[in-house]
Amino acid sequence: MPTDQAARNKAVFGRLHDAVNTGDMEIVSKTIDEIVDPDVLFHAPVPMGTTGAQALKQVWEVLFRAFPDLRVDVEDTIAEGDKVVFRNTVTGTHRGEYRDLAPTGRSVRYGEIFIIRFADGRIVEIRGVVDVQAQLRQLGVVPGGPE
Repeated sequence: MPTDQAARNKAVFGRLHDAVNTGDMEIVSKTIDEIVDPDVLFHAPVPMGTTGAQALKQVWEVLFRAFPDLRVDVEDTIAEGDKVVFRNTVTGTHRGEYRDLAPTGRSVRYGEIFIIRFADGRIVEIRGVVDVQAQLRQLGVVPGGPE
């Protein structure tokens, strides 16, 4: 049975998930400002020229530009203490530049797992593992073709 803290943490991250699935960067940015510590430690396989909450916003800007119909579906959620783990499936259509690749019109579907750490009701650390190989294979960047 999750603790009250774990349930609250799941609900807080659920707000970000809901914001992301609106596809509206303004809503995502506002939600990040409300629930993410400005100095969040963000560890994920994405090139960034910034840190903290600004890095998180930058990731979503890049993804929405490249995949305007991006959708993140939560498959599993595990919460304990100050951490919440999410296993997600991400889908979208490549309609904008991404990783120096012109739009291909191809659909992508890939998995990711994030471990989110909370302090005082805010997200203070994010660790992510994203199946970038599947994503790039489906876009035709690496050999193997769509999965």
